[in-house]
Amino acid sequence: MASVREIMTEDTTCVQETDTVVEAARKMRDLKVGALPICGQDDRLKGMVTDRDVAIQVVAEGRDPGSVKVSELAQGEVVTIGADDSLEELLRTMSQYAVRRVPVIDGHRLVGIVSQADVARRLPQDMVGELVNLISGAPSND
Repeated sequence: MASVREIMTEDTTCVQETDTVVEAARKMRDLKVGALPICGQDDRLKGMVTDRDVAIQVVAEGRDPGSVKVSELAQGEVVTIGADDSLEELLRTMSQYAVRRVPVIDGHRLVGIVSQADVARRLPQDMVGELVNLISGAPSND
């Protein structure tokens, strides 16, 4: 079976850990995406920020999105997958952690991202249906 590298989206834009939530939201809007990786000054992946994070952790809490740094929204260790890992491993990871998007790394370097839509375009429908059920049945972590 194919590797993660074959289905990932390579054109991945990061927000810097020092960027504000407003800057991240504008990037999401401009790129038409719902999540962005958070990268540090050392070019290492520090986490993910989602439109849901912005809505729940900033807007709903009455915090100022112009002063909250995206690094404040990164929680715990980010779930990643290796670029050369199998698609079976990708499905296990997405199911186990109930995530719809997984940053792809090669060593410690971010090289892409795989979304549930990427999986849906490449895998047989029965595998996609099983993944959607597993992710949708659990509380979302992204």
